[in-house]
Amino acid sequence: MANKLVAPSILSADFANLEKEIKAVAAAGADWIHVDVMDGQFVPNITIGIPVVKSLKKVSPIPLDVHLMIEKPERYIEEFIKAGSDYLTIHVESTANPAEVLKKIRQLGAKAGITLRPGTAVDTVLPLLNLCDLVLVMTVEPGFGGQSFMTDQIAKISRLRQEIDHQKLTCLIEVDGGINEQTAKQCHEADVFVAGSYVFGRDYKTAISSLKF
Repeated sequence: MANKLVAPSILSADFANLEKEIKAVAAAGADWIHVDVMDGQFVPNITIGIPVVKSLKKVSPIPLDVHLMIEKPERYIEEFIKAGSDYLTIHVESTANPAEVLKKIRQLGAKAGITLRPGTAVDTVLPLLNLCDLVLVMTVEPGFGGQSFMTDQIAKISRLRQEIDHQKLTCLIEVDGGINEQTAKQCHEADVFVAGSYVFGRDYKTAISSLKF
């Protein structure tokens, strides 16, 4: 599968210069901007919220791919979509009724995504794929940037690819965590690569182009 999409994660960007960073990675070939939202409860870290997403939307020339690592995301999805989330991804573990939340995201006009922690079985998201535009496989434990890639998660990508193709769905497979040129190739069945330190830690164009194969 050619034409991979690349979504640099702003968690690794210079927060004092986010507009400049976003425009620079977009000019270097990035397809989406990945925005990690953490609430300090679902994961042990706090990052950014709705006002920042709204500000990013004003300056980003490419879609915002917003990953909600928050408890009970149904409380906030409407605000995140109004703020400008093009893709909005929730955790299957974070809500009692993920199917209803995914339906609501689509009803409100955004693309719906589902994701799962590394320790959660891939079977938990398979029944939800027909409600999704995106399924995100975490190859690190969610909550912090800069972690090492977990090779045991690659099997989830293969299982998802098999199921998506079997059901003839258009759902994209995204991978986030420890992505670089080598680990991306191990995840060749995925469609979208999220990369933070790998992109923002070097020449943007070189890094992004190395993930498009």
